Amino acid sequence: MPRVILGVCGGIAAYKSVELLRLLTQSGHDVHVVPTANALRFVGKPTFEALSGNPVGTSLWDGAGAVTHVAEGIGADLVVIAPTTADFLARVTHGIASDLLSNILLTATAPVVLAPAMHTQMWEHPATRTNVDVLRKRGYIVLDPDTGPLTGADIGRGRLPSPTQIADCVEAQFNANTGALLGKHVVISAGGTQEEWDPVRFIGNRSSGKQGVALARAALAAGAKVTLVAGHMDIDPPAGVETIHALSGEQMHKALVAVLDEQPDFVIMAAAVADFRPTTTSANKIKKALGTQNLELEQTTDILADLCGRRTPGVGPIMIGFAAETTANINELVSLAQGKLTSKGADLIIANNVNHGAIFGSEETEIHMVEDENFIGPIKGSKLDVAHAVVHRLSAMLKGVDFTAPSGT
Repeated sequence: MPRVILGVCGGIAAYKSVELLRLLTQSGHDVHVVPTANALRFVGKPTFEALSGNPVGTSLWDGAGAVTHVAEGIGADLVVIAPTTADFLARVTHGIASDLLSNILLTATAPVVLAPAMHTQMWEHPATRTNVDVLRKRGYIVLDPDTGPLTGADIGRGRLPSPTQIADCVEAQFNANTGALLGKHVVISAGGTQEEWDPVRFIGNRSSGKQGVALARAALAAGAKVTLVAGHMDIDPPAGVETIHALSGEQMHKALVAVLDEQPDFVIMAAAVADFRPTTTSANKIKKALGTQNLELEQTTDILADLCGRRTPGVGPIMIGFAAETTANINELVSLAQGKLTSKGADLIIANNVNHGAIFGSEETEIHMVEDENFIGPIKGSKLDVAHAVVHRLSAMLKGVDFTAPSGT
């Protein structure tokens, strides 16, 4: 079980560290909270102890015989400090060890994630900007704060990133994905499309959008700029992504073609686009009294194939598609995915078995990644775990690293 030190500094955003603590413990981490004295003005020690299941150290003199300020730092697998105040950033930069948390940082050999939260003027001050630059050069992972409401009536950059974003950054570190897509632009389609028959009825599918959102979260945590083209989803887009809403297949196609002009590095077609749509659409609700209806269908645009066809040979973006199939036979599943890889002209196909509605709306999934004649799989776990595995493969593709099929498959 990974041992995580959660440092909490004395800012109004300290209340959000409670939610972060919950997310980290739910992910299976052994979390030890180390609040500063001022942090305890906002959140009490009993709260941290109850949610972490561990005692909370607050002073250099706690556990002095065990040299806690050294042992905690050396024994940590990761240190995350949220919120990180401007004062604490300055102290870390200059190696000032004036309390338990700053002492732990001087002894820690594990990765350190700092999530700043402060007023806009403090974040933009030259001293803070210099401190952030120095810390990043030393290898610290310093997140950029969000823009939004601050204390009082103020609005601006300096808001603590959401607990989900911070937790995703932690998971990216444990999956060796931190910075893996830094500076890259990833476009992801997610959710299901709805093809209108009349004003109240449509042809759609059972996609929840959870896998697409998980991919967006993992790509964000890996440092990418993310554009999410969202159909109907049962889940909100993650904070920090640009979201383009596209309810029908035609709308999604147009949105994705338009975003290609931005020359993204990756396009991931995780959306479940309806393969058919009504040939005619009624302007008024079709009344039940009319009796039996004959619904004529036509094929929708194969978006992935069209996007792949628009690429200049040898030029990006790298195109990834999903293949939802209804077979539990691995060889057949992989064969179907390889067929789609060829017919659509994609670089990678992610195949999964959806027989009897499997994985739709679920938190868990299982995939095979198929590339040329080779594949990796099965990869099982939460949709976020799988998303991190996909991001790891995307990073390897940028470096030209090949993979081979697992033995015995």
